[in-house]
Amino acid sequence: MMTPTPARLWLVRHAQPLVATGTCYGALDVPADAPATQAAAQRLAQALPDRVTARHSTLQRCELLALSTQALRPDLIIHPDDRLREMDFGLWEGRAWDSIAPSAIDAWTADFALHRPGGGDSLAGLLARVAAALNDARRQAQSGSDVVWFTHAGVARCVAWLLAHGEGRMPRADEWPLAAPAWGEWEIRNLK
Repeated sequence: MMTPTPARLWLVRHAQPLVATGTCYGALDVPADAPATQAAAQRLAQALPDRVTARHSTLQRCELLALSTQALRPDLIIHPDDRLREMDFGLWEGRAWDSIAPSAIDAWTADFALHRPGGGDSLAGLLARVAAALNDARRQAQSGSDVVWFTHAGVARCVAWLLAHGEGRMPRADEWPLAAPAWGEWEIRNLK
């Protein structure tokens, strides 16, 4: 007797954003490179299995990739989901990272989970909203279909943390996963 394949979560990262290198952007709603978005959508449309549930961050760089993929795969039904947005860096948004005082960066890394860099989101808050979305994805996956998220590197890192450590433990800066899908790429995780 064959064991059914567990449903999977596809974490799809938007294409390269049109923002100067070294700029802090999280919740800043910057567009992504249109040709790179279309190329990513073509690769993804061919790779996705049938019967998937899809959600996208409401930031335009993710929404464009979701809509471009849907144009190639009309069977793909997508829904916006604010929980899949990138971390908000508050007053740091749109500033060059090297213009942010080192003492402000140090304050964030010293209290990595609870500090609100630039007055924006705390990592604990981001983890909580990603955990809620992940729990919904697990429920959706009970039908046996994969779940696709068009999202950001920070959300992908949150998923990696949550799958490895659960919801109770908060990370220190030196524990935070650095790996994330490259722009316009994806990773696939089993939904346990």
